[in-house]
Amino acid sequence: MTPKRKNTKTTGNKGEQIAVNYLKQQGHLILSRNYRYEKAEIDIVSRIGGEIVFTEVKTRSNYSIDSIRDLLSTAQQKRIIEAAHNYITTHNVNKEARFDLIIIALDNSNKIEHIEGAFYPTL
Repeated sequence: MTPKRKNTKTTGNKGEQIAVNYLKQQGHLILSRNYRYEKAEIDIVSRIGGEIVFTEVKTRSNYSIDSIRDLLSTAQQKRIIEAAHNYITTHNVNKEARFDLIIIALDNSNKIEHIEGAFYPTL
């Protein structure tokens, strides 16, 4: 692993742990982390109320406003949706599904932006 790749992975892991702690504080039950299906990975799978939530975490060294499209390409969304479908079928989940995005800033602001329903599966 190259030093840059290692640093990116370390930053990502730190952001994911912050997101997990945040979601727990919001009342989520964490079901899985880094769920993999084929080439896709879902950072966090959780349950709150009658919903199962598939959360993608984006960690940045500083906070800037990016559009969701810049953070999550259509191809990434499709992979996440396919992995979510696999999770739902293999775990016999009978709940409404939601796809969230959490943006973490690892700077002095330590900003957490949680976008519920950041994207939806298309037909």
